[in-house]
Amino acid sequence: MKTHHYIFLTAALFVIVFYDQDIGINLGILSIIYAILTLVKTPQINRTRTFMILFVTNILSGIAFMWYRDFPSLLAVVSSVLLLGYRARNRRLKILFLIPVFITNSITAIFRFFSFDQWLPQRNVSGVWQKTLGFIIIPLIFISIFLGIYSAGSNHFASLFTDYELDINIWQIICLSALGFFIAFNYWNYAVERFIYKANYLLDDDFQETSKVQKATYSFLDLDAERMSGVISFFCLNILLIFFIITYNYEQFYEISKTPVQLSEETHERVNAVILSIVMAVLVIMFYFKSGFNFDPKAKLMKILARIWIILNAVLILSAALKNYEYIISYGFTYKRLGVWAFLLLSLIGLSLAFIKIQKKKRNAFLFNTMTWYFYGTILACSYVSWGGIITSQNMKRKDFVVNYHLEQINFSERGLLKYADEKKDPLLKKKVLEKVKGETSKPFLSKILYYETLKD
Repeated sequence: MKTHHYIFLTAALFVIVFYDQDIGINLGILSIIYAILTLVKTPQINRTRTFMILFVTNILSGIAFMWYRDFPSLLAVVSSVLLLGYRARNRRLKILFLIPVFITNSITAIFRFFSFDQWLPQRNVSGVWQKTLGFIIIPLIFISIFLGIYSAGSNHFASLFTDYELDINIWQIICLSALGFFIAFNYWNYAVERFIYKANYLLDDDFQETSKVQKATYSFLDLDAERMSGVISFFCLNILLIFFIITYNYEQFYEISKTPVQLSEETHERVNAVILSIVMAVLVIMFYFKSGFNFDPKAKLMKILARIWIILNAVLILSAALKNYEYIISYGFTYKRLGVWAFLLLSLIGLSLAFIKIQKKKRNAFLFNTMTWYFYGTILACSYVSWGGIITSQNMKRKDFVVNYHLEQINFSERGLLKYADEKKDPLLKKKVLEKVKGETSKPFLSKILYYETLKD
């Protein structure tokens, strides 16, 4: 099939699966179809290991969305589809250019659409396609547009079409067709601007030979002064961080216990301070180790101090993680408390990559390129696991278990709550949960969430 075949096929599928439906199984099915068609269309040379991994994660993300249909699974399925399509066309282009490519294509879509010679067949031997396009599709588009204009301007004219009993929502079909075509057109026929290809080398992980030459970064600081600046900065920051770790742990573990509200506020404030500290730590390392100092034989002391600072920041992260664990033991699981662990884990990964950057003399772009994949992996983990089910099942073991909070605020808690209702012999709770499940299972098939289908009985 040619590009235009993929565009019209997936645009038609978009209308079919979303017509008179809520978002549910339909989006998962569509994403899997996109993945399979992408695999078929992608030439063998671009079917790299990364591409095949993305194909698998795309399928799994589609299934996860059909099962849960929550925000993490939506984010996972959208990012998986975009990454797969991007990698199918560009096996060497850096992943950080995905967002600029996506934005520029969305803006220029209307102009690229009217460049028919670039995406429609220029010659058709049988003439079937030309006749279909010229005799049916183009006239139908213009007729539909002017029907809408004239109907809005004359009630009598509109009544000629509205008086008939047709169980078809024309406006919904038009809107779905436009949106489906826009998505399909930008997915199968996107363009990468020349300046992005030219800038691709700027995001290489390794330095070029010309970057290894020792020279001052700034005109107002010579090489020796800049090197000494790094030594003094890292030495002072290490001393400062040691004192901060001591006071931080004293406040967390040895001060007089406070109310749950005060403890919650202070815990989040301290975790935010830790995360901000880690971000700044990585930025400082990027500032000093951006070019020549990676290869400077006289910068050994600065490298040692930088490594010590990274290790001390890792100790700070572990302290925050331990306090968050203690907080969970005392007051139970919530999304925010699990999210704190996720952020701390990503921070620890960022520090590890900064350590590798110094050790293996990598460019700053190495941090961004690699962390992008770790963020993607975090999104996948959030979408594949029923964190709401885990929160409910763990909090059920507590004496202070709050039923209404888990029923109204926690997603996919129904299985645990049904078990809890049976254990506590609470028919009212069971009735509420089953009513919620019935509301979900009564939806049309393409709008369903498969999770609730497993709770029918």
